[in-house]
Amino acid sequence: VRLQVQNVEKPLYRGTFHCFQSIIKQESAFGLYKGIGSPMMGLTFINALVFGVQGNTLRALGKDTPLNQFLAGSAAGAIQCVICCPMELAKTRMQLQGTGEYKLKTKNYKNSLDCLIKIYQKEGLRGINRGMVSTFIRETPSFGFYFLTYDCMTRYLGCEAEDSYVIPKLLFSGGMSGIVSWLSTYPMDVIKSRLQADGVGGVTQYNGILDCVRKSYHEEGWRVFTRGLTSTLLRAFPVNAATFATVTVFLMYMKTEDNLPECEPAPVIHQPSSL
Repeated sequence: VRLQVQNVEKPLYRGTFHCFQSIIKQESAFGLYKGIGSPMMGLTFINALVFGVQGNTLRALGKDTPLNQFLAGSAAGAIQCVICCPMELAKTRMQLQGTGEYKLKTKNYKNSLDCLIKIYQKEGLRGINRGMVSTFIRETPSFGFYFLTYDCMTRYLGCEAEDSYVIPKLLFSGGMSGIVSWLSTYPMDVIKSRLQADGVGGVTQYNGILDCVRKSYHEEGWRVFTRGLTSTLLRAFPVNAATFATVTVFLMYMKTEDNLPECEPAPVIHQPSSL
């Protein structure tokens, strides 16, 4: 977020690692966790919604084909925007608060919830849904590619429950899915961050998505749409590897539980790979 929205004329950070070092030096290690409350509150619901909608949509479509995987993922991405947009708005505002300050001199927001409440009081529902259209444009195809890539990767690698290497394969497939997902719509993420950060200093720069695209390109060229990509991909692989592997292993386990005869004790699972 900081790399995406920083002023090109007076940049604070030269790149991902310089940003990382600067935050620790200027704001302590706690600076790296600014805005963590918002994802902690929202991600549980988002993941439950995404995987639930994707699974049910795929069943409704009838056939497990690559196109249906993409459509089911897109449907899930579109629906979760209702939670995702306000959550990322609060996260963005909290992450930009007190930039470069070891101890906050002025604290506009106490936490993520307080941030959303104050935005609502000042701007109403429109305020807490700032960036909704750009979020929708980003998330809909992004989740389509997310689930499509995971499906293709697991099929290619032959991820079966009895495979002794199923966990590493699931982790790799999930990580690659996250990377492809972010690469597919990353420029729109830059626009979304800029729109949600707009007005933080009291000055509004953009009138909408097209105006933001035009002004950003005019001032900084095409490279503006790749701002912060390195840090995003470094985060995307481990996060999505863990997410997909956890969900898949859990569903595998539940499936074996459902297939057990009544009153028969569940088998003792000694290793994760035996799932």
